[in-house]
Amino acid sequence: MGRLFVVSNRVAQPGDVQTGGLATALQTVLREQRGVWVGWSGSYGEGPPHVHIGEGIRYCTLDIPEPDFNAYYHHFANRTLWPLFHYRVDLVDYRREAYEGYRDVNRRFARALARELCADDVVWVHDYHLIPLAQEMRKLGFAQRIGFFLHIPMPSWDVLSMLPGHEELLGCLADYDLVGLQTDGDRENLRASLETIGRNGIRCELATFPIGIDANAVAQVAAAPVALSAAEELRASLSGKRLAVGVDRLDYSKGLPERFRAFARYLERKRAHREPLTYLQIAPATRTAVPEYQKLRKELEGLAGHINGTHARPDWTPIRYVNHSYPHSVLTGFYRAADLALVTPLRDGMNLVAKEYVASQDPSDPGVLVLSRMAGAADSLPEALLVNPHDMDEVASAIDTAVSMPAPERRRRWQAMMENLRRNDIKRWASDFLERLRGPATAPSARLDAAAPPKTALMLATRRT
Repeated sequence: MGRLFVVSNRVAQPGDVQTGGLATALQTVLREQRGVWVGWSGSYGEGPPHVHIGEGIRYCTLDIPEPDFNAYYHHFANRTLWPLFHYRVDLVDYRREAYEGYRDVNRRFARALARELCADDVVWVHDYHLIPLAQEMRKLGFAQRIGFFLHIPMPSWDVLSMLPGHEELLGCLADYDLVGLQTDGDRENLRASLETIGRNGIRCELATFPIGIDANAVAQVAAAPVALSAAEELRASLSGKRLAVGVDRLDYSKGLPERFRAFARYLERKRAHREPLTYLQIAPATRTAVPEYQKLRKELEGLAGHINGTHARPDWTPIRYVNHSYPHSVLTGFYRAADLALVTPLRDGMNLVAKEYVASQDPSDPGVLVLSRMAGAADSLPEALLVNPHDMDEVASAIDTAVSMPAPERRRRWQAMMENLRRNDIKRWASDFLERLRGPATAPSARLDAAAPPKTALMLATRRT
């Protein structure tokens, strides 16, 4: 069996602080399969890739000239594709020169792989930064099996079609042997779009692989002294009041203004006879140079100030809003201390915060998860209180339900969710994807085949983990 190549925008090298389970899972797989991790070095410039071996993994990183990186990453990936794939067409900033820079960097990745690949190797490409990579590799003559996993949502055709050059970009996906998506809805959106543009290429198999977490490892971290100390300190600062927690990057896809307003609606309903509930929102700043993110931060600061000014008492501040990041060991303590979590993105590929909140709970006294139906995690966590993040009244009602939910029901819901997380963990996600990628060629009837029957009869292979 050949080696596994993982390709991503950034790589997690030995010594880097890991805040989530994805990097750890990929490192484990790479060590087991004599793997190579390819990505950006973090430095600007030209020259051959940097190659070194650490903890049994071969790392191949390349410098990218700053103008090209800005076009590829800061502009096309994050100001064009990110808002488009999260259904924020109003925020899409398309520039042809940024797209050309995006394609050029993908060609650089392809050339770096050309220096390393052998005939029986397989390649696993990650996320929207590298959609054209397989096509660039095929142009160089590579016939190895290449898989792609999209970590963010795949929007519907009517949204994708608003992007100039969408047919060219979508067509790149047909050069992969396997394209993995988070949900069945994402898979069907891509299937319909590829059919619409007539790219029923014989390579491309579409399958659903919902990404998980290492639930047992998270539970152990949450029960360790560092997390328990963080939970105790946070609880002590509340003076006996209940706690809701939200942890999100400061991003417009996370629905934070809507969540703040829904919490304010809950407070208004409970004004006459309320047990004070404190809402801790942790939102580390991201992409601080982008105007949309600056505007979002200012909006949230204004909302938090207004809500606190309206509802606060001398002994209670309703919203604690912080832009700091915290180590994973501390965050799990915060999750464990919280009576409920508010995870209400407007769109999200999966949202692992929801899963980590569940895994962090005390089994004897678990909290309640309020979860957006627009997050991929909703498919695998139906026992959460599922809400429409655009509906303030529905979210406010869910907060009220969570606060008043009796312990037996909380334990029943938590146990069902935890069983799902343990069964469908991140190790299974990786092994299922690679088993499918390395497996024998799929029968033509299960692929997007140019000679396939009419659309209504087209069958796609689906892998539910």
